[in-house]
Order: sequence, then structure tokens, then C-alpha cells
Amino acid sequence: MSDLVEEWRVVRRGKGASRQFKSKKKSPSSAACLEEQLDVEKLIRRIKDTVSELSAEEVWKQWKDQLLLTTSSPDWRPSGNSETDGNHYKNAEGRTARQHVECVCYGLGTFSSCVSARYQLAMLLLLLDAGRIPLKDCSVYDPAFSSAERDVLRGLGLTVLTENEEGKRLATKPTLFYLMHCGKALYNNLLWKNWSPRCLPLVTIIGNCFSGIRERTIEREMRQDYNYISKAVDWCEERLLPCPTRLIDVFSDTAVITFPSDRLNKLPQSTWTESPEPQYHHCSDLEIILKQKSISDAPETEDR
Repeated sequence: MSDLVEEWRVVRRGKGASRQFKSKKKSPSSAACLEEQLDVEKLIRRIKDTVSELSAEEVWKQWKDQLLLTTSSPDWRPSGNSETDGNHYKNAEGRTARQHVECVCYGLGTFSSCVSARYQLAMLLLLLDAGRIPLKDCSVYDPAFSSAERDVLRGLGLTVLTENEEGKRLATKPTLFYLMHCGKALYNNLLWKNWSPRCLPLVTIIGNCFSGIRERTIEREMRQDYNYISKAVDWCEERLLPCPTRLIDVFSDTAVITFPSDRLNKLPQSTWTESPEPQYHHCSDLEIILKQKSISDAPETEDR
């Protein structure tokens, strides 16, 4: 068992204990109330308890196997090195070196009040430990985080982003994107930012299954507003992750999504030539909080 989980081991509830999962959303008034009452140290202990509980579940062992399968793929190995083991490889001196892997988590939700979000955070911490990704190399952001929740995340060792990237994060090295139950626009923006046969193989997403998104979305809407998901779903690789019934609100419809370079290299060059930034002018119910523009960003107008 890893040092992280061993350190966080606690006595778990009995097998018959049931849990109710709440929505990630909360009203502004309740958010202000929680801000005043939130005990940072107590919440950190609660999250660690959840990590220990989840680490003993069969679902975690299956998720771990899928993650290790992904990190051992050729696209996550340093180019020019044939001797690799997971995210380790032989350097020029013949010593075992470690491939640098990053993680980005968007849209986690208000884990101080939402049990589902707290389980998702616990799963993220377990995945980081299994993938040997340092906690500081995992960046997290959600505009819904309170200042106390940001303190909790920093207390756990994670890096809290201060800017709303809207999912537009370029992968310059192997990067795990943890996007649990996020809106379509966030996935679409991430794909757009990495839309090249060089960057996409570096992207691994743990989030909503793209094929499931397509099934639940009108075809015209997919092509018009979520064009990058619409294209990628036909040639990405999806491996659906298991979800026990009692955790259906937490981990349902979740998959490991990768973009194998051997598939991308077979696509016509025209696939990459026209890739305009998504605008979402036609979306009536946009499932993303956009970055607030400053006055300096506003278009100039002539005096009349």
C-alpha cells in the first residue's frame, strides 16, 4: 500500500452504511454561511478519511489499473527512449529517470458541502498517488470554490489556480485532465487548445464519456457548438470506468479518454488546418462559467 494511503488509513464504516449524494450546486446564501462556519483542518481530516475509505473499494483498484495502463502507453514515454516502465525510463547515463507528468482538475465543485464532490476529490488524490504525480504538480480550479476551500486544497498540497482558463490549457508534456461531470464547453475548449497531432497524444482525460455526450446531444448542436467533441469522438479511445450502484451520482458515465498518435497520424491534414476558437453564440444553456473580461479587454468604441 502506498505511503499516502497508509498515512490516511482510518477505521471505516460498516458495509451496510448508506450515503446520500447531494448536488454540487449551492445557493450564494448557503455559500456565505459555509464560508463562516468551515473548519479547514476538520475538512482536511474528513477528506483524508474519504481517501482511506475509497482506497479499500474494488472500484478504486479497477480505476488504478486503467490509469497505470494509460501511463505506460508509448505516447506518455519520452521520445527516443525504448526502455521504459510506466512513467520511468533510462536516461543517457543508463540510470532510471522519471517522465514528468502533470495533472489539471477543473470543475470539482463545492466539496465542503457536497459528498459527491468530496468523493471525486478523494479519487483524484488516489490517482495522483498511484501515478506518482506530486501533489504540487496538480493544478485545480473551480469558480465555485470558497476561499476556505482553496485553503483546504493548498493544505492538501495541491496547486490552486487563480485564473479561469475556461479549459483552454495547452499540454506541453503528458497531462492528466480530471474533469468529472463537467460541461460540454469545457471539454470542447480543451480539445480546441490541443488540436494538433503533436499535443493531443499528450492529453488524457478522466471525465464524461464522449460517446455518451453525443448520444445525449442533438446532432446539429454537436456540429455547430461542440465541433471538436463531435470530431474527436470518432477516433479517440474510450475505456469506460466501473461505477458501483451506490456511487452512481459520483462516478457514472466516466471514462479514460486518450488520443493515440497512431490514429491521429492516419487522419487527413485538413483535420488540423481549420480550427477556430469556439464561441458558443448559439448555446442557450452553456454549462460553463466564462472568464470575466476586464474593461481593458472590451472592444473600443468611437465617441459619437
